[in-house]
Amino acid sequence: MLSSHSLSHRPIIAPSLFKFRVPNRPPTFSLSRIFERKPRLTKSKWKISCFRHEGFSPENPKPEYIEHFLPEELVQTELYKSSAHRRDWKSTLKEAADAVSRTVGSGWTVPWTAETILQVMLLWVAAFWFIGSWMIPFAAHMAGFSKESLTFKGQALFSLVTDVTEGIAGIAILHRCLSHFHPLPSDWFRFSLRGKWLFDVALGCLMFPFVNQLSQFNLTLLPLMPSTPVTLSSVEQSILARDPVAMALYAIVVSICAPLWEEIVFRGFLLPSLTRYMPVWSAILVSSVAFALAHFNVQRMLPLIFLGMVMGVVFARSRNLLPSMLLHSLWNGFVFLDLMR
Repeated sequence: MLSSHSLSHRPIIAPSLFKFRVPNRPPTFSLSRIFERKPRLTKSKWKISCFRHEGFSPENPKPEYIEHFLPEELVQTELYKSSAHRRDWKSTLKEAADAVSRTVGSGWTVPWTAETILQVMLLWVAAFWFIGSWMIPFAAHMAGFSKESLTFKGQALFSLVTDVTEGIAGIAILHRCLSHFHPLPSDWFRFSLRGKWLFDVALGCLMFPFVNQLSQFNLTLLPLMPSTPVTLSSVEQSILARDPVAMALYAIVVSICAPLWEEIVFRGFLLPSLTRYMPVWSAILVSSVAFALAHFNVQRMLPLIFLGMVMGVVFARSRNLLPSMLLHSLWNGFVFLDLMR
């Protein structure tokens, strides 16, 4: 529909398009017919009644009208320009989506449904919590010692045993839940030294300073409560004590064990599984949010989400778990070395 504003920018219509009806009797003043409009209008025709101190009489019951006709070609031109503008936006968005798809590749062939995805993730979270909070501490208690009474070496060994047990439990859950779908397609849970993925890993490493800046930004958004006691983790305590054995054990935990188990679950299983229901870039984002939530630390949400996205892109491009594990290991090593300074 054309507006009065658009009419103000129209070229002046030739006089032949205006029609004047001149009354036969002297004018009488009447406010009731000012700007009167005929009831029937089309999209291409506007009628404007202008006050000219002329009225109407029984012999001439109709007021004067100036009829302004808009050529049908002008209306069609405007409609064509509007539809062309919409097509340009749609084509731009489609080209951007195609570029992202070419970068991260296509989805995986997923033989299971959302029920299996939910089952695996819930079982993994439950096993992670049960082993770390109950099973290993109870076993240590039955052996006659507690984690708090251990030396730095003992606490580091305690963490290593806990992490290895959680990793084995996670792999067992995956094997049990996916056993009905064997054999899996060849691009599932693939480890390979082949491929041109070293460049992607190097680019991912260049993102580490930005991840560090995101950590600082996250802390300004969600600072620690004043009542929250500031405590040092067992890793930080062993670093301060400069215990070489404890530091070596913690290095194994953060640089080998944690990247291995976490990448198998979040990049190896969750990310490809989600591509059954959403595009690859959406699956990367959702799996990154799940990866951040699994660390149970709101002060680190933003950097962990971004880091998960970087590792997700590296994994999706290579279809290989080894590059994302290497990148994950390098990041954890970067943080560990930063704590040692």
